[in-house]
Amino acid sequence: MAKGMGNLMKQAQQMQAKMAKMQEEVGKRTVEAAAGGGMVKVVVNGRQEVLSIDIEPDVVDPDDIEMLQDLVLAAVNQALRESQAMMTDEMSKLTGGLKIPGM
Repeated sequence: MAKGMGNLMKQAQQMQAKMAKMQEEVGKRTVEAAAGGGMVKVVVNGRQEVLSIDIEPDVVDPDDIEMLQDLVLAAVNQALRESQAMMTDEMSKLTGGLKIPGM
């Protein structure tokens, strides 16, 4: 019984190390999302950090700030969703589709 528990602990530690390495690697990758036909572009990394926002000058209208705000918000939210999906996909590959609580 103790030997089986030791093997289980070793496997758990190996899985934890693989997850940490995968999270580090995915954290370095980026996704880009756009809104307004590409007028606003946002780049986010795998850690869900916004790295850049690019706004085409043509979309900047001092009389319609709300539209620009909506485009930025839409692009940021889409980029964050894509980043989360990328992490979920990589986690699924690592765990073989096994749902692990808290992951």
